[in-house]
Amino acid sequence: MKYIFAFISLIFSQCIIATEQAEEIFAQLTPSLYQIKLIDKASGEKSSIGSGFQITSNGLIATNYHVISSFARHPDKYRMEYLDHQGNTNTLSLESVDVINDLALVKRDVAEPMTFFKISENTPHKGEQLFSLGNPHDLGMIVVPGTYNGLKKESFSDRIHFTGSINSGMSGGPVVNKQAEVVGINVATSGNQIGFLVPHDKLVTLFNSYKQSPPTTIKAQMANQLMASQDELISTLLNSHWESKSLGGKGAIPIIDVPFIRCWGESNADKQDALILTAVANCSLEENTYISSHFFTGSIEVEFRYMQAKELGGNKFYHLYRQQIARAGAGNRAGKDDVTEYQCHHDIVMPDNKAINNKSIFCTRAYKDFPDLYDVLYLAASIDKKQQALVSHFTISGVSQENSMAFTEKFMEAVSWK
Repeated sequence: MKYIFAFISLIFSQCIIATEQAEEIFAQLTPSLYQIKLIDKASGEKSSIGSGFQITSNGLIATNYHVISSFARHPDKYRMEYLDHQGNTNTLSLESVDVINDLALVKRDVAEPMTFFKISENTPHKGEQLFSLGNPHDLGMIVVPGTYNGLKKESFSDRIHFTGSINSGMSGGPVVNKQAEVVGINVATSGNQIGFLVPHDKLVTLFNSYKQSPPTTIKAQMANQLMASQDELISTLLNSHWESKSLGGKGAIPIIDVPFIRCWGESNADKQDALILTAVANCSLEENTYISSHFFTGSIEVEFRYMQAKELGGNKFYHLYRQQIARAGAGNRAGKDDVTEYQCHHDIVMPDNKAINNKSIFCTRAYKDFPDLYDVLYLAASIDKKQQALVSHFTISGVSQENSMAFTEKFMEAVSWK
């Protein structure tokens, strides 16, 4: 029993120390913390809030891109403001963004040099205690202790796994170590004390790029970042191992062997009364790039569906088959102001390996603000079996024409009958 009391006493003392450290860090850094507000000019009311922190003596402030995204896309509709710890408020200018890593640099006017956050030169070690600062639910600035758990393994874009409560409104706030140095930026939460941070080196890269050559326009900067990111992603996928796996015992489908593409499967093999045996494999990139609240890009989704009729007439099977094909749709959210209507090409195709005959549909829609980027939808349905079918489908959002064609060609060659 005495060991239990000793253990409880140890935990209690550690909590007291953590609280004292949090209070000390908060008091030290509060003058360099801000609430970031977007104000709708027409109504005069705020449309979104987040957090930010000063990183230079002349008023440069770091935050998340998604906090100021509405201003970045519609600067005539909104204005940006800050609110400091003393209740002072004024306007901000948008200086630079990193839409891929969800970062932005904004600037306030200063009359004299101010205190600012120091960016750490080191990466935290696993289990290290960190402190997240921000403005949750418009309640005022707070500090939340948490733990560094390394980088999220299943992510294409680096994200730190942080055990701590990152709540709405804390986005864009800094996460610091015990030396009060920034090691990450609040970006997202999955609830249950699971949060994600942008690593501090991404902010260093953005800041250095800004110092060397400020962007001519934010839109052009975003377009270049989106183009470079999709090129890196598709190149990684094309150069990775595509493992052939069985689906339903008859179909052969590719599974791309990369940690950030995760796959799930299901079937109705346990349903004795099912008219059609169905086996499904679905693989996707479980992240995307936020452009606005109604426009996401950077996603990939792949689905394979094997169907085999038990005792069913050809017409009925064909009807159900067409229903499955009709389910295919865009894998990302985008509005009519963001993308054009899909343009589709229908054809009967056979890959060079002659492993399967398909009726295929290849559809693209163009991005209006970002030239040479497209959303792509591909659907292929086998036509060389009477009561067996293999439906293959993928969507890629925000991809170049060259990369979309290269991915489609490799995808077609990788699907076959066993």
